[in-house]
Amino acid sequence: MIRIGGASGYWGDSAMATPQLLNSGDLNYLVYDYLAEVTMSIMARARAKDADAGYARDFISTVLKQNLIQISRQKVKIISNAGGVNPVACGEAARSLITELGLDLKVAVVLGDDLIDQKENLAASEMFTGDAFPDATSLVSINAYLGAFPIARALDEGADIVITGRSVDSAVTLGACIHEFGWNRDDLDKLAGGTLAGHILECGTQVTGGNFTDWELAVDTIDTMGYPICEISPDGSFDVTKSAGTGGVVNTGTVSEQMIYEIGDPQGYIVPDVVCDFSGVSISAVAGDRVHVTGATGYPATDSYKVSATYSDGWRAGSHMTFYGVDAGRKAEGFAAAAFKRARTALRASNLGDYTETSTEVLGVESQFGDFGRAQDAREVVVKFAARHSDVAGINILLKEAAGLGLASPPGLSGFFGTRAKPSPVVRLFSFLIPKSDLAIEIDFGDRRIAYDASADQSASSIKPRRPELPSKPTADDEMVSVPLISLAWGRSGDKGNKANIGIIARQAEYLPWIWAVLNEDAVAARFSHFLEGTVERFYMPGPHAINFFLHDVLGGGGAASLRNDALGKGFAQILLDHPIPVPKRIAEGLS
Repeated sequence: MIRIGGASGYWGDSAMATPQLLNSGDLNYLVYDYLAEVTMSIMARARAKDADAGYARDFISTVLKQNLIQISRQKVKIISNAGGVNPVACGEAARSLITELGLDLKVAVVLGDDLIDQKENLAASEMFTGDAFPDATSLVSINAYLGAFPIARALDEGADIVITGRSVDSAVTLGACIHEFGWNRDDLDKLAGGTLAGHILECGTQVTGGNFTDWELAVDTIDTMGYPICEISPDGSFDVTKSAGTGGVVNTGTVSEQMIYEIGDPQGYIVPDVVCDFSGVSISAVAGDRVHVTGATGYPATDSYKVSATYSDGWRAGSHMTFYGVDAGRKAEGFAAAAFKRARTALRASNLGDYTETSTEVLGVESQFGDFGRAQDAREVVVKFAARHSDVAGINILLKEAAGLGLASPPGLSGFFGTRAKPSPVVRLFSFLIPKSDLAIEIDFGDRRIAYDASADQSASSIKPRRPELPSKPTADDEMVSVPLISLAWGRSGDKGNKANIGIIARQAEYLPWIWAVLNEDAVAARFSHFLEGTVERFYMPGPHAINFFLHDVLGGGGAASLRNDALGKGFAQILLDHPIPVPKRIAEGLS
């Protein structure tokens, strides 16, 4: 068994994670996930200004500098994708720090994901929409998602610290498993289990009580919330826990929610090393703050890497203001409408075209719930208004004219004084596939480089999983009572570009048929009709007694391309958990 601590879920995660996990003792690895598509574009812009930038500098200046002596003393190995778009510079910074501290540690850097130098020669269709490849001059970053086997090779060669550029989030964990257990490319179920362990760890405290449906179980200990630890066995099963004496909670709900977070088809979760099927996974509590996970299934890897490119597409900006008093919601809407009218008048006077998209959301009148909102006469609200324009001057006009309405607005306008909003680039995501054989992957040890043959990480065969038998329509044996979904299930949602997923996990197995009978694609589409521009898919997961919904074209472009207040769909599960579910009276009376 190996013990791996998840010490970072995103670029900006708390510095308390590493010392907390080190204090728990007996860890073999610490893994750090820093990267998202928008993060890559931010790092690429930093590198364009400074050739030594483009990586997560706080990984060096905070994580390693403050903890490396203890890491070395405990013989804990470090694996991180902190290299961003400049892993060589990150590796050199780590080596310099090791020398400065007088330590004897070997750093390996995995290279080959960055394709920006090939932008003039790349031509591919977007893998989801079929759109043509962006103009080369607009491209900001192009990075392939590498897998775990190059990381394992670096560990095999004696690395104590492995730094990657863009890799699959779970690869930092799976790479350690491959190295420690000697898994090969045919150990498909084990690879799927290691991938799932990495998926559980990759968002840090989201699996130990953060963003949890039953948030009150952890709310009093948020300040000391424990970071997750996976104890992984050679067969690919694992326990999820946290350091003793820390806050938060680990139970079947927190682990189930994280498993279904940000996935599409749960029987086709594709990473470079294996195609995973999580539909039959069993999640069970074995002790306080300890949950056992087993049953992931693997299928042969594909012959391609997914590549994510980011490109600039104009400018955007938005701002928040508050109103309070009688008719606060209508005041806020009137203010936003006036701001756009004034701005459009100024646009015409400057011979600038109209905004390509505008957005107004009044928070406090349940605008996020669409037709299912229940707000009545809100007396204090926040209005968020935003726009997108091809010219930065057009965005500046909106911000200027909105500020100029300060003395002309309806009564009750207020807000926190500070820096005025500024225009920012619209960064869009473009995903495509590239043959694994086209990438030249190397492992850099500073004094030598090892070539890695990526074409070995593919299979000539292709096996599709068999869909599980769907729940039968339940028969009512009692008077029916309508209850909110949240009393029957946990829920977690997240983004995949312009798509979102909502995982619904029944609190007890007997609840799932009743949920399945009511919560179909049409019901979910109706709930999100004010956001949804695409279709809804529904997937059944009998192992964890769960349903995963995948909503296409629902985030207004997603990430830094969206004007939405929730561009990542983080609150979508909260909207759906309000849905009424008819159940027999005996079930309703047994709910806590």
